[in-house]
Amino acid sequence: MPLAAAISSLTAPLRDSLRPRKGELTRAAIVEAALAIARRDGLEGLTIGDLAAQMRMSKSGVFAHFGSREELQRAVLAEYASRFVAEVLAPAVRRPRGLARLQAILDKWLKLMRREIEQGCLMISGSIEYDDRPGPMRDAVVGIIRGWSAELQRAIEDAKATGELRADTDAAQLAFEIYGLMLGFHQNARLLRAADSTRRARAGLQRLIEAARSAPPAKPAGAAAGRTGSATPRAARPPRGKARSPSP
Repeated sequence: MPLAAAISSLTAPLRDSLRPRKGELTRAAIVEAALAIARRDGLEGLTIGDLAAQMRMSKSGVFAHFGSREELQRAVLAEYASRFVAEVLAPAVRRPRGLARLQAILDKWLKLMRREIEQGCLMISGSIEYDDRPGPMRDAVVGIIRGWSAELQRAIEDAKATGELRADTDAAQLAFEIYGLMLGFHQNARLLRAADSTRRARAGLQRLIEAARSAPPAKPAGAAAGRTGSATPRAARPPRGKARSPSP
């Protein structure tokens, strides 16, 4: 399922409930504050009480905008995913279809993850929080991650279609390796605080792409000869000063 569809499934219940304009603005402010808390403490660290205290609202006031803690968590996850799309995917799809677009996606994703070393990445923290906790929130996180993987695979398939990546490239395998490298970058930078994390991540991504690139087309046989200036030799002339044989 594409990422846009995964986000839509999270926000559908909220779109179905009509609220006045003032209520929308208040809800947006609550989600903004909740997103900051979730980046720091995780989605499970969100509580209506703490959020109400931070917003200087009553618990019932916060509750009225979401109906449950789970709906608040879903709204925060949807907001995070929407911002991810706006910062990574939306700018990249303006590039030409093919390798340029795929490389733009990887570049913008890495730049976002560098900022999230301090802010926190909900896709990574959410996968740790819910990997062994069945339920709607686990399903929502799975949908976001699968959606992003599908976008990566689509970009890889596009680069295959343009002939810039080899036709036998396994898009699912390449997306898997890219995702694994990005997870390694996050751990190396956030947990280990390794100063060379970004350089190593860029080098790893470049190696993966280069390994999948199509070989350049072979040059015509005569092209190489033309560059060196070699040509078919002319018939040999007799040396100067040597008399020609008389005609019979």
